[in-house]
Amino acid sequence: MRWESGYLLHIHIAPIATANMVELNEAELVAGKGIVNDRYYNENGTYSKIPDIRDVTLIENEVLEALASNQPPLQDKQIILKPVEHRRNLTTSGVPLNYLVGKKFQIGEVILKGGRLNFPCKYLADLLQKPLVLPLYNRSGLNCSVERGGIIKKGDKIIQVED
Repeated sequence: MRWESGYLLHIHIAPIATANMVELNEAELVAGKGIVNDRYYNENGTYSKIPDIRDVTLIENEVLEALASNQPPLQDKQIILKPVEHRRNLTTSGVPLNYLVGKKFQIGEVILKGGRLNFPCKYLADLLQKPLVLPLYNRSGLNCSVERGGIIKKGDKIIQVED
């Protein structure tokens, strides 16, 4: 599968685990570390002690739109999940994240490599008091490694990089 391109809509970080996410217009990413000043960059995130690929986490805006229109209808009513609430670093549009496991892609100056699909977690559901585990199953985002650091900005184009 080859896709044309997508866009970076939102950038969020939190300085420590459970802190409110803060939206940025641009961010610096460091290879092998993540987003400067984010909880996982600073190694004080909820899951920092568990070895995994999580330099940067992404989620599709299309998932947020589907939840808002109760698609698929897995619960009684729609779920409004704002970009500042989902706890992923980057919100994308037009990017098939599930396809990017093991693939490289570029945002601004940065090259990311898809690591593994993120799992919907009870932690997020409990934190937000929203029934998110089942509705986010298989569409909870993508954990990535930073292969080449640099600056990203809201509105940057996202393109796949040939391996």
